[in-house]
Amino acid sequence: MATDFSGNWELERSDNFEDYLKALNIDFATRKIACHLHQTKVFIQDGDTITIKTLSTFRNYELTFTVGMEMDEHTKGLDNRVVKSLVTWQGDRLVCTQKGEKANRGWKHWIDDGKLYLELTCEDKVCIQVFKRKE
Repeated sequence: MATDFSGNWELERSDNFEDYLKALNIDFATRKIACHLHQTKVFIQDGDTITIKTLSTFRNYELTFTVGMEMDEHTKGLDNRVVKSLVTWQGDRLVCTQKGEKANRGWKHWIDDGKLYLELTCEDKVCIQVFKRKE
C-alpha cells in the first residue's frame, strides 16, 4: 500500500531554499520574497493520480500527475521552464525526476514521525522543507 499524503500541510522549516532558487536562476527579488512566504501544501490522492497544490500569498502552483507516467510539466509561476517529469514510488517516497535545462533536478516527498518532508534538488543544491499537518 502506498503512503497516503492526503491533507493540508503547513511549512514549518526550509533549509537551503535560497541556494536552490539560485541554481534555478531565479532573480534576486523573487528569491527574497519566496524565502519569506508561508506555504501550504494540499495533497489530493486518488490511487496513483495525485494533485499537489502549493499555496502562498505570492504565487500558487498546482501539479496533477499519475505515478509512473512521464509528462511535460510547465513550471509556470516557479522558474517558467518545460521539463519532462516522471514521478515514481520508491518505497514510501514519491520521487520525481525532471529532465530539462538543469542537471539533477527533481524532488522527493515522504512522511516521517507525522511530518511531511520535501527534498528539492537542482544541480548540486539540495533544499529540505518540513511541513506539519494542518488541523
